[in-house]
Amino acid sequence: MTYPEQLTELIEDFKSIADRMERLEYVFDLASEVNELPEAEWNDSTRIQGCQSEAHVRVDVEDNTVHLYAGADSKLVQGLMGILTIAIDQQPVETAQSLTPDFAVEMGILNSLSPSRSNGFRNMFDKVMKELSGVE
Repeated sequence: MTYPEQLTELIEDFKSIADRMERLEYVFDLASEVNELPEAEWNDSTRIQGCQSEAHVRVDVEDNTVHLYAGADSKLVQGLMGILTIAIDQQPVETAQSLTPDFAVEMGILNSLSPSRSNGFRNMFDKVMKELSGVE
């Protein structure tokens, strides 16, 4: 699959990090990539079900461009949201909809996470894709 340029660069960055702890540190750094969803806007419709942390995401589409807003009470989860932000935010709807969670496998991040965090990332991805599925 051909990924957007910024996602390809992120995958290459992760592939170049052999140490599991360094990968996790990089995930923490990516928390700053998130377009913040203020806590005042966290509600049941933005909640990511099945995430071990309190995590929320909102997807807006304007002029066929995806805008992703997210927030979490965990810096690690916020960093995982940063990965999704890099992958999806500012992309045309069709590009975002064509993504699969395989990119996370390809970058090797999922095997650096606990099973529950890995599952939470998948739930986050699935919620974003569900939100995009209603977009024409």
